[in-house]
Amino acid sequence: MTETLEIKITKADETRLTVTDFSELPFGKVFTDHMFTADYEDGEWKNLQILPYGPIPMSPAISALHYGQAIFEGLKAYRLPDGKISVFRADKNFDRFNKSAARMSMATIPEEIFMQGLAALIAVDEKWVPNQPDYALYIRPVMFATDPYLGVRASDSYKFALLTTPTGPYYSSALKVKIETEYTRADEGGVGFAKTAGNYARSLYPFEQARKEGFDQLIWTDSIAHEYIEEAGTANLIFVIDGKLVTPSVRSTVLDGVTRDTIIKLAKESGIEVEERRVSVKEVIEGIQNGSLTEAFAAGTAATVTHVGQIGYKGEIYQLTDPSIRNISNGIAKKLNDIRYGLAPDEFGWNWIL
Repeated sequence: MTETLEIKITKADETRLTVTDFSELPFGKVFTDHMFTADYEDGEWKNLQILPYGPIPMSPAISALHYGQAIFEGLKAYRLPDGKISVFRADKNFDRFNKSAARMSMATIPEEIFMQGLAALIAVDEKWVPNQPDYALYIRPVMFATDPYLGVRASDSYKFALLTTPTGPYYSSALKVKIETEYTRADEGGVGFAKTAGNYARSLYPFEQARKEGFDQLIWTDSIAHEYIEEAGTANLIFVIDGKLVTPSVRSTVLDGVTRDTIIKLAKESGIEVEERRVSVKEVIEGIQNGSLTEAFAAGTAATVTHVGQIGYKGEIYQLTDPSIRNISNGIAKKLNDIRYGLAPDEFGWNWIL
């Protein structure tokens, strides 16, 4: 039996619930009243606590600021029809968090701290979990190095935190995306499979250039010849080609997405053939032109299932089919949402009911 941890709880003097408009929840800007934190010091995790959300004191010399030892995750909690709260596939996010930590030479977090900290935090801020359709409580686990030392080496101390923010849909319409042929998100042998801050930092400049051209997001390609599709900036990419679900295979440069894995399992259960393999830019463009590529969408915790409406490549814009008639992706999206919101049986055991 897992030991019940002692978590110190210090509640906020006042709640911000009364001044929060739950009909206007821009992603990642409205935080709940509390957060969970823990410290890794002298080879062990200690100081487990829930405290009012706010600034964390730190030295300006911490190694996370200078050498980039910082990782994070993203998962969601949902309000079920009976009023209970469910966290979707928390075990997968926990596993990936520690894979990222190992790659970045950081301390791993014990499962009981991750899970019990999460459960305790949601229990304290239970009223923050939305009950509107397509809304959820987004959960951001984050860990960063805290050694106040300006030497290039792995830190000996770390801060782990759980932040929660109620949110609505991340994207409100089909995306206009650009296939990137100059810059790269990740390189072979690098840290592309880890959710580390640096992966996102290096994407910001090319993303801003794409936004100036009218695009919502980028499609990253391989760093060698820019011939193969990898992923979007905030999600994995999935295509429907000749009636099959086709997605770039997971590799050192592609994040092993939890939503991606979920969609693949749901598609196979529905009898849809799935191919996880290298997907070339040429295949995608020719598929749009000849009609064999009928659907394309981004898949991620924040994005969920978001249709791609247009793809830009070398100055040309390629129009995809109307999202309203995309039977495969819309069908899978409905199955996924019905399970997450407790509207359909959870045959895979994905929901962690708190």
